[in-house]
Amino acid sequence: MSDKRAHILDSAEILFAEKGFDGTSVRDIAGHANVNLAMISYYFGSKEKLLASLIEHRAGYTRGIIEELAKDESLTPFEKIDKLIDLYVDKIFNNSRFHCIVTTHLPTMQSDEIKGMMADIKFMNLEQIKKIIIDGQKKKVFGKVDMELTVASIMGTITQVTSSKALYYRIFNIEKSNEELYNKKLIPKLKTHLKQLLRAHLSFNHHE
Repeated sequence: MSDKRAHILDSAEILFAEKGFDGTSVRDIAGHANVNLAMISYYFGSKEKLLASLIEHRAGYTRGIIEELAKDESLTPFEKIDKLIDLYVDKIFNNSRFHCIVTTHLPTMQSDEIKGMMADIKFMNLEQIKKIIIDGQKKKVFGKVDMELTVASIMGTITQVTSSKALYYRIFNIEKSNEELYNKKLIPKLKTHLKQLLRAHLSFNHHE
């Protein structure tokens, strides 16, 4: 990806997270990126296609990692689940603006193309995660579970925590401006909780 194209995507991501898709104009993005309107048209064609490029840019990387994880025979099923949790927690905390766009702004969009694109990405990721769970079941490590709702439990917990920042700042007694300390306290706590939750939920012995 060219530096200029990546720079425009970064600017769009910042503005979409702050103002929403409908509240952001192509002119706003051009101004923030310090490029002319023709440059955005050249690279993306339209604001909607720019958003689609941003989604693919962020989601494509994650999809590749999950696919490799599902195929990795050197890891036990629970090691794969642990790595999956690390991946999703780190991804969401390190890309909080994109997560804000996905959880806050995309559900209100009218574009069937964008909604379909997000559904396709989630479906493909889910299929790879299901391979990890099925492999664990075949090896008698995991018991029978509802795979779709298991994944929803992971994502729902992470989303609930990231959307309740004010509450957790208060719980940890941290100044709201100290995001570094907030992340240092919360991220390991969240990862440990989800790994313990999934071990209890997936454990074959638990289902006997």
